[in-house]
Amino acid sequence: MAIRQAFLASDRRIRKIGFAMGVVLLVGGCALGDGKEEYVEQPVEDLYNAAIDHMQKGEFSSSTVKFDEVERQHPYSVWATKAQLMAAYAYYQANRYDDAVVALDRFIQLHPANKDISYAYYLKALSYYEQISDVARDQKMTQLALSSLRELVNRFPNSKYSRDAKIKLDLTYDHLAGKEMEIGRYYHSQSQYLGAINRFKVVVDKYQTTTHVPEALHRMTEAYFALGLPTEARKTAAVLGHNYPGSEWYIDSYEMMENKTVRVSSAAEGEEVSIEGKPEEEPAWYELWKKF
Repeated sequence: MAIRQAFLASDRRIRKIGFAMGVVLLVGGCALGDGKEEYVEQPVEDLYNAAIDHMQKGEFSSSTVKFDEVERQHPYSVWATKAQLMAAYAYYQANRYDDAVVALDRFIQLHPANKDISYAYYLKALSYYEQISDVARDQKMTQLALSSLRELVNRFPNSKYSRDAKIKLDLTYDHLAGKEMEIGRYYHSQSQYLGAINRFKVVVDKYQTTTHVPEALHRMTEAYFALGLPTEARKTAAVLGHNYPGSEWYIDSYEMMENKTVRVSSAAEGEEVSIEGKPEEEPAWYELWKKF
């Protein structure tokens, strides 16, 4: 009997402890819930319009939250597809380019036949293009911008976005050529002429339409001349003279190769440059010089 009474008393204590712990957990759960925003399902039009309102006010972070909510609450609506692309645009406007690229890659993968797919490719290219750094830094983003712009032009050659992409392609090529020129000039300044020539050749071969080609040809001429390779130097100078006969870089190459002064130091600004005399033995490429 005593044993039974002891057991019942122990059971009552366990129940009291369990009840007290349940109260504590319930109160604690309520306290945690107080800090969270209550989930409320909203009509898709209200969410989408709220996202647009935030965007128009420049509140891009709030805008992306609303666009994401459109897709989360109404994943099978036409608004969800629009929201995906608009969220990427909001990320782009907020300079969150990595997030924009992730969102755009997802949109491209899920909706390859969407009527706005060319814009998605364009916005992705812009997200890389905006991150292009100066030529003294790593050019990974420039390369990514280049490949993305190419893809846009190749896939949608008649798109209105492709016209702008072609302009940006030229600027991107020029930027990459500038990087090669910077490295080539450094090698040249260190008398590492072979390394310099290789860099300048990249500019001439890969970036033929850029503004850096005349200087690259002149620097190659200098490097060949410094290495004691006059034949190669003359050939390079001939290419420079043929393609850029009025270039200042060609004048520099000519003066170096012929050891003559071509520029008239007293000439007034804007006055045409004239040749002081003529080489006693005209090189094969001298005819090219006489064209300008």
